[in-house]
Amino acid sequence: MPQIHLTTLIHAPAERVYDLSRSVRVHQDSMAAFGEKAVGGKVFGLMDLGDTVTWKARHLRKVRVLTVKITSAHRPFYFRDEMIRGDFRQMRHEHYFKGIDNGTIMIDIFQFDTPYGRFGEILNNFYLTTYLKNILTGRNLLIKSYAEGNRWRVILG
Repeated sequence: MPQIHLTTLIHAPAERVYDLSRSVRVHQDSMAAFGEKAVGGKVFGLMDLGDTVTWKARHLRKVRVLTVKITSAHRPFYFRDEMIRGDFRQMRHEHYFKGIDNGTIMIDIFQFDTPYGRFGEILNNFYLTTYLKNILTGRNLLIKSYAEGNRWRVILG
């Protein structure tokens, strides 16, 4: 199963970064290029343990629908979301937050698998892993921008 590992240094407290990372609004902002919207479950606010959210977006020339559930959470250190319906055979995204003297180290571990057998493996290796890594990197940069600036005040109140 392919795995993407990203580490982002954010000059803001772990609690702020954690909350921005589970904000439906921040997720939608980070996926605006794909027209991603929450269309079911938790459609606004902060996702918590047990919450589901259904996302609808255009990826790879097709409208995709993906439902994820927060299956583990320990504020402000960790949460995990997992696909319960969607195009992947399996998808799990683990989010870690470690407070340090000058901010937070945010670590993402994103694992996924496609249902297309050998063709899916080739797709993963030559395209999909890079595509998803770029999306996650962009999301992390937006979280960093919001957390280090004043935008977090609008989102988190």
